Amino acid sequence: MKNRYLILSLLLIVASFGATLALYGQLPEQVPLHWNAHGEIDRYGGRGSIFMMPGMMAFMLALLAVLPKVSPQRFSVDAFSDTYWYCALLIEGLLGCLHGLIMAGTLDHDFDTGRWLLATTALFLALLGNVMGKVRRNFWIGVRTPWTLANDRVWYATHRLAAKLMVGCSALAIVAALANLRLVAVVLLMAGPLVPAVYSLLYYKRLERSGGLEA
Repeated sequence: MKNRYLILSLLLIVASFGATLALYGQLPEQVPLHWNAHGEIDRYGGRGSIFMMPGMMAFMLALLAVLPKVSPQRFSVDAFSDTYWYCALLIEGLLGCLHGLIMAGTLDHDFDTGRWLLATTALFLALLGNVMGKVRRNFWIGVRTPWTLANDRVWYATHRLAAKLMVGCSALAIVAALANLRLVAVVLLMAGPLVPAVYSLLYYKRLERSGGLEA
């Protein structure tokens, strides 16, 4: 499965670079780089900046390939290798889709890029949340707080909660984004990972008081 996810990720990178090269001549001299929570463009860059996202995709895949090799033994990703590489593919897919939306907004000023950026991000976070329960204790993927990294019980409980919240909040965020309630969508997307992070502290302290902590 690792090789399959790697090949698919590489194909996404090649497709992203290829599409950018094919459309490069149609792009204006200044291209939008960032949208705020209200869907308004708040930063531009030169036309060559359009290659930033494909470049980031290539960098992220290289980084994700290296990280398992430098993981401490107790925090190896080998126990959930398929899930790790599935998450890597999701990250590449998200970046590729965001790049496509930015290209669409650059070529068509009537295209509501901000709305679709939020909805697409929410979709990929929902897909990521769907496998959070399969992620084992590691330094690279998941809700990595001092309390989840310190204890397996806290890690598992936090990620079970994160799986439900990320899927639920992201689904609501998709609806909010498509309804043009962008601030609501942003708050929901933030709640998905932030609430489990707070929960990990509270649960750890509860176990600490009751003597239920394990190594």
